[in-house]
Amino acid sequence: MSKTKPKLVCGFTILELMMSIAIIAILTSVILVTISGIKERGRDARRLSDVNEIQKALNLYFSSHNIFPVFPVEVKLTGEDAFSELLKNEGFISKAPIDPMPSYGAYTYQSNSGGTNYFLGFCMETDTISRYTKGCTNTVTP
Repeated sequence: MSKTKPKLVCGFTILELMMSIAIIAILTSVILVTISGIKERGRDARRLSDVNEIQKALNLYFSSHNIFPVFPVEVKLTGEDAFSELLKNEGFISKAPIDPMPSYGAYTYQSNSGGTNYFLGFCMETDTISRYTKGCTNTVTP
């Protein structure tokens, strides 16, 4: 009388493999969405830091000249524009900050004709920071 040994089944069934792949795909998509949001918020934080740096330079300029730089027409800050060169040449800023994603937007500066007030414009990619909205409608004044 011969006894047959039972076959051992090793490995996963097709259903188990499909479920594992589906779970991995869902986790990967959640992680990618989270990471992209972190990058956007990081660039927005840098924008606010840059705007703060420009405001400090403008306050130093005002302290020295009793007016803000007079540019009645909006100037796009590229680092090589007349406004940036003025602040660099006066020694109030070592390097003019530019937007971390110049293709998305740019910092802008405009003053009134008397140099008593200015508008510093910038774009934001998110609306997670209070007082600022997504888009290029954000401004700060003295």
